[in-house]
This record gives sequence, C-alpha cells and structure tokens, in this order.
Amino acid sequence: MVESNERGRIWPRADNKLTKEITELLNQATHQKKLKKGANETTKALNRGLADLVVLAADTEPLEIILHLPLLCEDKNVVYVYVPKQADLGRACGVSRNIVASSILRDPDGAMHDKVQKLKDKIEAIVE
Repeated sequence: MVESNERGRIWPRADNKLTKEITELLNQATHQKKLKKGANETTKALNRGLADLVVLAADTEPLEIILHLPLLCEDKNVVYVYVPKQADLGRACGVSRNIVASSILRDPDGAMHDKVQKLKDKIEAIVE
C-alpha cells in the first residue's frame, strides 16, 4: 500500500529513451561545469535562480528527502523530471556514488542551451 502511494508521487517520470537523453546531457553539463549534484546543491541553485533543469532519482529512499524539490521547481518555474535509478544519475554526473538530485545550470549563451531547451520541451510534453 505504501509502495503504490509513493510511486504516485513520482511524476513526471522519464521513459528509457528520455532517460538516455537526460544522462547524455548531464554528462555534457559535467564537462562544461554547468551541473550541481546532490539535494543540497540543487536546492541552493533553485533558490538562487540558477537552475534550468532539475533531474531527480525515482528510487530515492526515503523519498521525503527530495520531495521539497518539485514544490520548489514549480514555485520557480523550473522543469523537473524523475529518472529511474540513483546509480545511473551518479554515473551521468561523473561520480562513483549514487546521486538523488542534480540540476543543470542556466546558461543562455552556452553551447548546451539549445539541447537543454529541446529536452525541456520533451519533458513538458510528458506533463501535458
């Protein structure tokens, strides 16, 4: 019963194809130093208005440690999405540890701006 209730809170959730695109973009953001890793850094980036896209892990235990992030994203008009595994998110961010949350930083003149915008459009299509 609790399991199904928690899974209801994990939305929008990326499918396998979208997850692959997200991990590739996170990897590029890591190399360009446009990525914040972890729930605390992601929260700070959102509060400071620096976050452009937030990626959360769906298998976070307990889920409550990241449940404040979707509310903050909606408050700041930032797109967010859940990927299935913490381990995949950690690998995409270039670290060997599991990561529960990450954010790609806003960079309107950067090389990744168009790719981030296209990905945000795909995520918004899931929501609608």
